[in-house]
Amino acid sequence: MKEAYFDHEKLKVYQLSLEFNKYAHKICSKLDFRSDIKNQLDRASNSILLNIAEGNGKYSKKDKCRFFDISVGSSFECASCLDILFIRNLISDEDLNTGKLMLKEMISMLVGLIKSNSDRVYEENAKYDS
Repeated sequence: MKEAYFDHEKLKVYQLSLEFNKYAHKICSKLDFRSDIKNQLDRASNSILLNIAEGNGKYSKKDKCRFFDISVGSSFECASCLDILFIRNLISDEDLNTGKLMLKEMISMLVGLIKSNSDRVYEENAKYDS
């Protein structure tokens, strides 16, 4: 790995997000046409990285959590883009699973960052009436 110049570059979630961004770019480059989903996957995978970096650079916990939360949303957006590409037979089952496994791990790490920077008390295994 290259030398880390900034704190966000040291985060494991940032490193994994870089790998996912590279993976998403590979998927997008296989699609030989312009499409809204191709564009959205590219933009959302960029958004994950950009918001991790911006959030990690904030001083207040509330600001950090806001940007990490945006990264979570962009991660779910990427998962949906992969679903759409899969149901349209534009990516393989292996491509879908590879991407989703990366996204699942990233979301888990981001939620951990949000919890560690939040003043909110989280209930473990809380049960809510439906």
